Amino acid sequence: MIAWAERQTSELGTPLRVIDPGAGTGRFAIAAAGAFPRAAILAVERDPELVVLLRANLAALKLTKRIDVINADFRAISLPQIAGPSLFIGNPPYVRHHQIEPSWKSWYAAALAKHGIAASRLAGLHLHFFAKVAELAKEGDYGCFITAAEWLDVGYGAALRKLLADGLGGRELHVLEPTAEAFPETMTTAAITGFAVGRRRDAIKMRRVHDAVGLDSLEGGHAIDWERATNTPRWSILVRGSPAPPPGMIELGELCRVHRGQVTGANRIWIAGDHSGALPRRFLKATVTGAEELIAAAPLLDDASGLARVIDLPRDLGELDHDERQAVERFIRWAKSAGGADGYIARHRTPWWAIRLGAPAPIICTYMGRRPPVFVRNRIGAHVINIAHGLYPRTEMKEGQLMALVHVLSQSVKQDAGRTYAGGLTKFEPRELERVLIPNIEGLDA
Repeated sequence: MIAWAERQTSELGTPLRVIDPGAGTGRFAIAAAGAFPRAAILAVERDPELVVLLRANLAALKLTKRIDVINADFRAISLPQIAGPSLFIGNPPYVRHHQIEPSWKSWYAAALAKHGIAASRLAGLHLHFFAKVAELAKEGDYGCFITAAEWLDVGYGAALRKLLADGLGGRELHVLEPTAEAFPETMTTAAITGFAVGRRRDAIKMRRVHDAVGLDSLEGGHAIDWERATNTPRWSILVRGSPAPPPGMIELGELCRVHRGQVTGANRIWIAGDHSGALPRRFLKATVTGAEELIAAAPLLDDASGLARVIDLPRDLGELDHDERQAVERFIRWAKSAGGADGYIARHRTPWWAIRLGAPAPIICTYMGRRPPVFVRNRIGAHVINIAHGLYPRTEMKEGQLMALVHVLSQSVKQDAGRTYAGGLTKFEPRELERVLIPNIEGLDA
């Protein structure tokens, strides 16, 4: 990444200042000090314990006077304007939105609103760092960040994709497969993004890095014009290439809608057990509650005896007879005392006790694991909670067609088609599965 920055100097000039915004123990700041001996180096780190290690490293390398350490949140700092270019380079921390304070989510939305971009509150911290660069930088500044690659495809990443297209000036994108091991022993897909503020070219270069050898040089890739990039909702398709479907093939989404299973908000309460023994049986729905149930049953789920039951109470208790209503109200009182009404999900549904399980899907599939998804024909009409996806045909399909579709999907959906997270887990979102190529209905019949 430092070598990438050095190559930009012929066009953009040598940086007078280098900012490592999530410095950690100082690797990027130290490397930058060697590459740009005349630049002021700023290492910004919020965690005081990491700052101790950072200062120790600088002392050991006799760089204490060369590199200024700022113990602060990068989003909160201000920088004086300088006459020459600044370089932003480093590894912004990976923190998911659940751990980001609401005030910072509001800051992020406001920062992007200045660029006419709507921001999602689901964005991870690494996107906040790009937004802060856009706030601090002037035309001619440039940068190179390595982050998790989720933003290429997810909804919240649309803001960064727009920012790179208009403002940050995206130049290069190197997407690292887990086998490249940018972070040893952490199986995750990462992306290295190079940008030059206000200096957008006609196209952005994109490259797929398959192994560690490909990390020796951040060069190469194929050019994607910005019109195509801005009209493509998933950039991983551009990185990997997406040929036109061959004759006789269609996207799964043309045949089926894919929906995630229902969220209960508190499985310990809503999955039936000793606490629900007095409830009427009709409110206890046979439900797939674990991926292992689908793995064991594949390719056909035709026995409900091993499945758990999920408590699915009606919204209107007035429809119940006297005895049923008493039993249900006793359970609701117990569930409330056990915290069932306090969680985020419960507080945002009306009434809080109504799970509202969706209609059984004819085909169910796992969507997260260290293996490809498992597809199962749901012949018994089991419900599913959010450990799996349901595939719902848009038009009626015959039994043979459903089984053929299960077979085709089981053979064709590979693990590397999903998103890889830390630890090697691969995840398939509903829209990603809907883009899987399958034979058309005539092909399934054949």
